[in-house]
Amino acid sequence: MPEAVAMREAFASTLVELAATYPNLLVLDGDLANSTRAEVFEQHYPNRFLEMGIAEQNLMGVAAGLATVGFIPWLSSFAVFLVNRDLDQLRMVVAQPNLNVKIGAGYSGLFTARTGKTHQDVSDLAVMRAMPNVTVVAPADAVEARLAMQVATANPGPWYVRLVRDPTPILFGRDYQFVPGEIITLRSGSDVTIVGTGVQSIRALQAADLLAESGISAEVLHAPTLKPLKPDALIRSAEKTGRVLTTEEHTVIGGLGGAVAEILGEHRPTPLYRHGLKDLYLESGSNDDLLEKYELTPHHVAEAVRNFLK
Repeated sequence: MPEAVAMREAFASTLVELAATYPNLLVLDGDLANSTRAEVFEQHYPNRFLEMGIAEQNLMGVAAGLATVGFIPWLSSFAVFLVNRDLDQLRMVVAQPNLNVKIGAGYSGLFTARTGKTHQDVSDLAVMRAMPNVTVVAPADAVEARLAMQVATANPGPWYVRLVRDPTPILFGRDYQFVPGEIITLRSGSDVTIVGTGVQSIRALQAADLLAESGISAEVLHAPTLKPLKPDALIRSAEKTGRVLTTEEHTVIGGLGGAVAEILGEHRPTPLYRHGLKDLYLESGSNDDLLEKYELTPHHVAEAVRNFLK
C-alpha cells in the first residue's frame, strides 16, 4: 500500500515553510487550529497567527483588510464554514475586489470525523466555481496539496484549496509539478475515460484496476483544478474512448461533472455519466460506511462504468 499522509498535516507544514519565504504571510484561524493543524504554524510564528474565534464573517473581512495593505492571509477553518457561513463577505470583500486571500478549506467532503451533517459540505466546489475571480483547487494527495499552496501563495488573487481531514495515499512523486488548470493523465486506456478530482481520483485509479480484471480498459484523468480548467487533455481522451464518466466526492450538480459537461458540450459532444453524490444531505458515520452508503468506493465506480458501457 502507498504511504498515507493527511492533507491537514501538509497544510500546517507548508504554511511554516512558506512563512520563511514570505514575511508578509499570516494565518487567520476560526477557532479550529487543533483540527486543521494550523496550531503548528502558531507554534513557529505566534506573532503571525491571528485567532479570530467562531466569527467567520469577521475572519473574512479582516483577511480582506490585511490583503489590501500587502499581507498574504491564509484562512484556516472547515470548508462548510468558509464557504457558507461567510459567503456574502467572501463575495463582497474578497472576490469582487479580487483580493489576495487564500482559503485553506479543511474537513471537506464526507469525512469530518462524525461531526454531523451540519459540518459536511459537498456543494463547495459548485459554489466556488461560480464565484468570479476565485481559483478552485481539489488536490488528490498531500504532495499536490503542498504544491498547490506554494503556487497559490506565489500568485495573486483569491484561491480556494479543498483539503480532506484523514490520511490518504500518496499518488504523486517528487518530480510532480502542479500547473493550475492542467488535467493529468494517471492511466492510459481505450474503452472509457474516468475523470476524478480530489481524493476521489485515487478511487478512480483503483476502479480502473478492477475494470482491467474484466477486460475493460479505462483511461483515468485527474482534474486538480476545477477553475480554471483547460480542455485539451479531456477532449483528446474523449475522442479516443468515446465515453466519459466523472466521479467526485461532491454533488453531481455544479462540480466536476458540471465542469466536464460544459467542456464536452462546447468542444466535443460525448456520452457522459456524472457519478457522485445525488441531490441530498449526508449523515455521520465511519469513512468506509459513508463511502459504501453513498456508492463512492472503487467497486461502485467500476460498477457505474460497467452499467454506462452497457
